[in-house]
Amino acid sequence: MRIDGRATGRRPGLGRLLGPAFVAAIAYVDPGNVAANLTAGADHRYLLLWVLVLANAMAVVIQYLSAKLGVVTGRSLPELLGERMPRAGRLLYWAQAELVAAATDLAEVVGGAIALQILFGIPLLPGGIIIGVVSMGILVIQSRGGQRPFELVVMGLLAVITIGFVAGLVVSPVDWGEAAGGLLPRFEGTPSVLLAASMLGATVMPHAIYAHSSLVRDRHGREQDAGGIRRLLSATRWDVAIALVIAGGVNVAMLLLAAASLPGVAGTDTIQGAHAAIERALGPAVGVAFGIGLLASGLASTSVGCYAGAAIMDGLLRVRVPLLLRRAVTLIPALVILGVGVDPTWALVLSQVLLSLGIPFALVPLAWLTSRRGLMGPFANRLPLRIVAVVVAIAIVALNLLLIALTVAGG
Repeated sequence: MRIDGRATGRRPGLGRLLGPAFVAAIAYVDPGNVAANLTAGADHRYLLLWVLVLANAMAVVIQYLSAKLGVVTGRSLPELLGERMPRAGRLLYWAQAELVAAATDLAEVVGGAIALQILFGIPLLPGGIIIGVVSMGILVIQSRGGQRPFELVVMGLLAVITIGFVAGLVVSPVDWGEAAGGLLPRFEGTPSVLLAASMLGATVMPHAIYAHSSLVRDRHGREQDAGGIRRLLSATRWDVAIALVIAGGVNVAMLLLAAASLPGVAGTDTIQGAHAAIERALGPAVGVAFGIGLLASGLASTSVGCYAGAAIMDGLLRVRVPLLLRRAVTLIPALVILGVGVDPTWALVLSQVLLSLGIPFALVPLAWLTSRRGLMGPFANRLPLRIVAVVVAIAIVALNLLLIALTVAGG
């Protein structure tokens, strides 16, 4: 029986249609976000709160467009691009997308390994292996149980992430007046500009764009009836809005927690140091909750990243690789990084820069394809949405280019 109920002729309720956006939203609360948000709060207190609010608003537009593409066409963004490119173009495009997927996997496995070190004192390399093995178990659910059980597991992990990172706010001495002032867009020197671009780069990620169109395709297939498409798009708007409000709230909670507890504290330039400082300031219970949230973030995001990588390969190379095999292969670079002793926080920062390089390749085609009436029919973006999509794409690409330039220049 189809999960959406069409095989039986029954129309499912809204709750049964929610899920794909919650899986994609994991990309917005991954370990890269943790590193960027904690640093922003520790170094600049509430100054860059507006960046998170703006980034989340942009993300709502982007993820809706990705899901809309999958709902209307029944195909993923990589599939549609693969159909329109010559072989050489597909190979080059796949190479950059695969680099993005590898950078994503690096961040997630490293973040999960740091969480295991924080919680149980496990060395980073064995911790990375454990994260890889457990993420394989999550992917088995998707491979054998179908899309809906996979969504439910990832949604459960998102709930754990939310509790883990929001719990500290209950006992944090947040200055809410100063936090409100952080909603006013402004910078204080080059370091704050670099950090703002890094926060945006850690929020809007290309693999989430590729994955979302695939997620709705795998869940809903292709709806032939215009009324059915409208109904799915309505449910998709709710799905995206709810999922990204939760993800955005978690990011804001991280920054507020750091702004209230970490400024002026030595050693907070790493996730481990920030955790130790939070534990000293707010107690061991908050420290454990933080570690559990980080662990859930690593597990969920590495599974979703592997799913995105498989969708990219399938669409562009027309090659289907079993998820478990792909998981085993893509785990190798992260384990090498952990094994040779590279600073894990530095590895997270580097991964965000690599992800920034892939942003234009996902955003620009998405805005173009969803505006084409020949592809989308009556569901093509109307002029206001086309303008918003172009403005968002330009803003994100410009800020990510700024991040790369400042990083190369040494900030």
